[in-house]
Amino acid sequence: MLAVAAMWVALLLDRVLGEPRRAHPLVGYGRLAQAIERALYRDSRARGVMAWLLAVLPLTLCAAALQWATLRVSPWLAALYSAGVLYLCVGLRSLDEHAAPVARALRAQDLEAARAAVGRIVSRDTQALDAERVAAAATESVLENGNDAVFGALFWFALLGPAGAVLYRLANTLDAMWGYRTARYERYGWAAARSDDALNYLPARLTALTYAALGNAGAALRCWRSQAPAWDSPNAGPVMAAGAGALRVRLGGAAPYHGVWESRPLLGEGDAPDAAAIVRAQSLVRRGALLWLCVLTVIAAVATYVFNY
Repeated sequence: MLAVAAMWVALLLDRVLGEPRRAHPLVGYGRLAQAIERALYRDSRARGVMAWLLAVLPLTLCAAALQWATLRVSPWLAALYSAGVLYLCVGLRSLDEHAAPVARALRAQDLEAARAAVGRIVSRDTQALDAERVAAAATESVLENGNDAVFGALFWFALLGPAGAVLYRLANTLDAMWGYRTARYERYGWAAARSDDALNYLPARLTALTYAALGNAGAALRCWRSQAPAWDSPNAGPVMAAGAGALRVRLGGAAPYHGVWESRPLLGEGDAPDAAAIVRAQSLVRRGALLWLCVLTVIAAVATYVFNY
């Protein structure tokens, strides 16, 4: 029950405080990863595996050791430590803060401001996007990052405690830095990409089920089954297809990257995306996080009763 209480506290801290404005640990971690890359980079999978292990395992083991040490002192101290670690690993409020300006600009019919705002959360060429594609880009980002920034960390924390949340967040960060299919990272980034795929396999599908449970379940499951296999990411596909179906909105399709329009499968069904779709996606993620905490609380209460009976 203390572990579940720590999860409630972590999300409450995230809602009240948001991400640290200064000296966020992930900023320092990014610099550490860059230093490791400069020291170890070779165009080889072996070097990429070595770099991944060096960047992830020591910090994960340190998180586990601190959990053990605080637990030896007091379960309450361990719960406070756990809440602090999870708070630094989730980004629910940050997700809202990045998506909300896009919706506001679209509602004000300020396309340039909407393009600028969505450019902070997606990698595509936003100047080539019309209002509908801007809304689609923001909605896709909210749905996908609902898994990456919220549910994935909650899953691994529930499974392995603070060490699990740290492992997931560091692996996810390295995937964002190294997990590209480019000439530089095709081999070196292989370990980062594959580890992120493995760690996200179960959370992504639980996220998709969450979206289905809280939205149009029939459309969500139908889109997940028929559309997700065509998406290039084994985890983003189920998440975004189910999310788009749950919202009854059309996403996916061609998008511009580096001056070239790339063909992408269609996702979802129903209405064209707009500012309201972004807001509904934000609500879907928030309600999903609340659902997870409520379910975990019930599971913990039942387990406590059974083992103490």
